[in-house]
Amino acid sequence: MKISYIKYLLSLLLFGSNGIVASHIALDSYDIVFLRTLIGGTVLALAFALTKGKLSFYKNIKDFLYLAGSGLAMGISWMLLFEGYKQNGVSITTLIYYCGPALVMVASPYIFKEKMTNIKILAFAIVMLGMFLVNGQAISQGELTKGLLFAIGSAVTYALMIILNKKAASIKGLENSMLQVLVGFVVVGSFVLSDHPLPIDTIKANIWPILFLGIVNTGLGCYLYFSAIPELPVGSVAILGYLDPVSALVFSAMFLQERLSAIQIIGAFLIIGGAIAGECYKAKVTSPKVPGTNGDTDDVPKSARHRWRHR
Repeated sequence: MKISYIKYLLSLLLFGSNGIVASHIALDSYDIVFLRTLIGGTVLALAFALTKGKLSFYKNIKDFLYLAGSGLAMGISWMLLFEGYKQNGVSITTLIYYCGPALVMVASPYIFKEKMTNIKILAFAIVMLGMFLVNGQAISQGELTKGLLFAIGSAVTYALMIILNKKAASIKGLENSMLQVLVGFVVVGSFVLSDHPLPIDTIKANIWPILFLGIVNTGLGCYLYFSAIPELPVGSVAILGYLDPVSALVFSAMFLQERLSAIQIIGAFLIIGGAIAGECYKAKVTSPKVPGTNGDTDDVPKSARHRWRHR
């Protein structure tokens, strides 16, 4: 289990550095996401083959269609997210993006017939208050910048991605992740290649950060993540998962000199704290059984299971 904790924490740190790596790539956000899904999907496919995984998606076409829809939402979410990084900065975009699981929490009673408890309502209210504090000045002045709109759009499509993936209950683990990234690649590729030819010379000039983002941050990060969570308790996965946005804030301050105001820092604590409160509640009401070692992640909260797709 100690090794699993190390793998899990390392994967979260990799995901938290996505915005930093992307800041060193002189390409449009859409081209970055296209290359990321291409390289990351290839690495995940190789990992699936090397671990002798067996495809099962064809056994339930309905669930695969849900997964394909989730991959579509993921591709759009990533394009909006990376554009938000460029226009709005990593810190604020990351915090807005992490309102996605809170939106799922609110939608769950209507989509999954889950009970909307007072704790869930309170957690959502805390997250929304935090979002207002982070962006309050712009919102109060009616200055909804394009970057802010991209970030909000990424949060909404992130929530849609989680909801659709949750409905694809029979497709699990590394197969789920691999297929979703590959669907995302097809979606993003269709958009990018129909819009403009790939800037090959610019890609060559930025090849090392591109490869790092695709191979290390996406491929290796996802492999570490999905090989670790079956070995860890539900509560640990849910709570430690918020190292991802916290590390993104720290990295953006260290490497990009992005700074939050005092009010925005309070808002950041409220967003992350409210999200953790919701996760802790779900972990408490979920069976305390530790997930098995067969790759089954049913006992892992869905928003934690899909949190890697953030970046």
